[in-house]
Amino acid sequence: MLDIKSLVLMLLSSSWGVTTVVLVAAVIYRGVLSTREDDQIFIGNGEDHYIQEQRDIIARISRLKGPIIALSLVSGALFLSTLGAWIYQGYSSF
Repeated sequence: MLDIKSLVLMLLSSSWGVTTVVLVAAVIYRGVLSTREDDQIFIGNGEDHYIQEQRDIIARISRLKGPIIALSLVSGALFLSTLGAWIYQGYSSF
């Protein structure tokens, strides 16, 4: 049976892992979107849909900035908490 220290460590490390996986997925998605973004567009008459498509891609990329920063902060805090719990559990077992 798990004691409370092991349970807390397991919950912290699991939540850190899930948060980090979501963070990595968001960063990969932003990278995929940025490969579809063009630096220059040469548009003639009747090609206004390319402008709107590029604006939509830029809007998606900019909307991801906030969640990526928040996930990074949460992931870092969970990592430090997990590390602290692991060190505490190691010292308390002596």
